[in-house]
Formats: sequence, structure tokens, C-alpha cells
Amino acid sequence: MIAIIDYGMGNLRSVTNAFVRLGAPIAVTSDAAAVREASGLVLPGVGAFGKCVENLRSFGLFDPIKEEIAAGKPYLGICLGMQILLDSSEETPGVAGMSVIRGRVLRFKGAMKIPHMGWNSIEIARQSEMFDGIPDGSYFYFVHSFYPAPEEPVAAAYTDYGVRFTSALQKENLFACQYHPEKSQAIGMRLLRNFVRLCA
Repeated sequence: MIAIIDYGMGNLRSVTNAFVRLGAPIAVTSDAAAVREASGLVLPGVGAFGKCVENLRSFGLFDPIKEEIAAGKPYLGICLGMQILLDSSEETPGVAGMSVIRGRVLRFKGAMKIPHMGWNSIEIARQSEMFDGIPDGSYFYFVHSFYPAPEEPVAAAYTDYGVRFTSALQKENLFACQYHPEKSQAIGMRLLRNFVRLCA
């Protein structure tokens, strides 16, 4: 069973529907016990970094998620579910993230339109089972004003939007992406299918 974590915010419906279309065994849950029992974790997210931390703590999910990642359980973070893995974010100064990955979340600066919204390509930086069947240069759908800047060599893919940023990262059992695979048509479904296979 793959746990799609419900912490009171995020794009739960579209993520859940994508896994249902794949026929994956899922449970949408806010229960820490279900997080511990699941074969894999999905943390979707749309919203503010600070509110995400607040909600995860109030639901009693913050520490269990960190513990299960540390124990080697497959984890897929989407958008805010990626950013929350880092130490902090310029969006909410003073609020600590999970610090699973060293680094900060930065705001786009310059002349580019913010938020970064729409289709953009990825440059695959390392081979991964998560990219099985996904060619380098594939296009995914993005909606974000902040981007992760990890301080350790975990980049799995890069994207250019005024700055070359880490659009996917991988560290052992953990994979996270700034783009939305559930909104990225066939290529996004392929990435989700790869995650289901890893959880099996």
C-alpha cells in the first residue's frame, strides 16, 4: 500500500486520480500509523512552505515521515513535497524544514515571469530507475515561485528558467521533483508508474 499523505493542503485529488488510473494500491491518509505501515510514501503539495511544516506537525506526521525516509522507505515528494526536505525556505524565514537534504529553497529573481507556470524540459543528470522510459529533454508541467538549491550532490535533473535549478533530486530511497507528474500527461504517468514499481 502506498500512502498519499493528506496534511490539509496540496493537490490530493489529481495525485490520487493518477495513481488510481495506474491501478496502484493506495490510501489517502493523515494517520502516522498508516505512514509507518505503508510500502511507499507520496507527499504532494501546493502552498506555502511554513504552512506545510505547521500542518505536518499538527497532524503528527512531520517526524514519522522523516523516520520512514531514514529507514529506507521509498518516498516521492512533489513540488512542496520536494522543498520541505531542505533546511529552510526564503518563503518563510525562520521556519525549519525536514533537513533530510542540506540546502535552502530560493525565490526566482530577475525578469522571468513568476510563478514559473507551464511546460518546461528537464536535463537528466543521473540515471535512475525513476527515469526508466523517460528520455532526456522530456517536458513536465511546473507551477512554482521558489526552487530548491541543495548543497549536496543529489540533483537528478535540472531545468532552466532564468537560472539552472534542480528540478528533481534523488538520495537513496528518496526521489522528489519540482514539477507535477500528475499533470504531465503520459510522461508524468510513466514516472509515477516507475515509483509504484519501486514500492512493490
